[in-house]
Amino acid sequence: MVSIDELIKGRGGSLVEPEVKGFLKECSIAVPRSFVETDLEAALVKAAEIGYPLVLKVVSRDIIHKSDVGGVAVGLRDEQELRRAWNEIYISIAHRCPSAKIEGFLVEEMAPRGVEVIVGALRDEQFGPTVMFGMGGVAIELIKDVSFRLAPVDEAGAIEMMKECKGFPLLSGYRGNSAKDIKAAAGVIVKLAGIIAGSRLVKEFEINPLVVHDDGCMALDARVILL
Repeated sequence: MVSIDELIKGRGGSLVEPEVKGFLKECSIAVPRSFVETDLEAALVKAAEIGYPLVLKVVSRDIIHKSDVGGVAVGLRDEQELRRAWNEIYISIAHRCPSAKIEGFLVEEMAPRGVEVIVGALRDEQFGPTVMFGMGGVAIELIKDVSFRLAPVDEAGAIEMMKECKGFPLLSGYRGNSAKDIKAAAGVIVKLAGIIAGSRLVKEFEINPLVVHDDGCMALDARVILL
């Protein structure tokens, strides 16, 4: 497996989502089936091969939070909705982030529902390599249910992090709901902690959301910010 420093050597700023997800796949972290395309008609042909419903996301190094500028469309049920969303995202970016360079569009399958969490790793100025786990995924800023550890961590330490969050019962089986794959989520924490501890080039690495299922988990969005 290539190291993340080898992947990003010579780059600056940040990686785009398809690049990050390609690295996650090499780390055996599941991601949705997807492709990147710059041509709408070609995208429609490839989309039919994956099958609907689909998610459409803009690909741009100039945009960190795609949803904030109208750069994401979910639950697209057919060719007509994909075509419409493609054009609407172009228009939205032109109005809300006109200086951004669009490198293409990421088209990916809709993932099964599960419990959304966030896993992040950063190089803290005071403490050094640090890993974070939180409940809520994209709603993390509202929920603020998080725990931290110095990196690296082992599986036991990762599970302990998860248990510190108030929302942990959502993973362990709350009010009759099925228990989720806690060990799979812990494995992702361990991997991101190892990546940040071993990298000289990564400032932040975030998977948000990571959806935890009954069996396994899947990274729906991810970003890397470089030093």
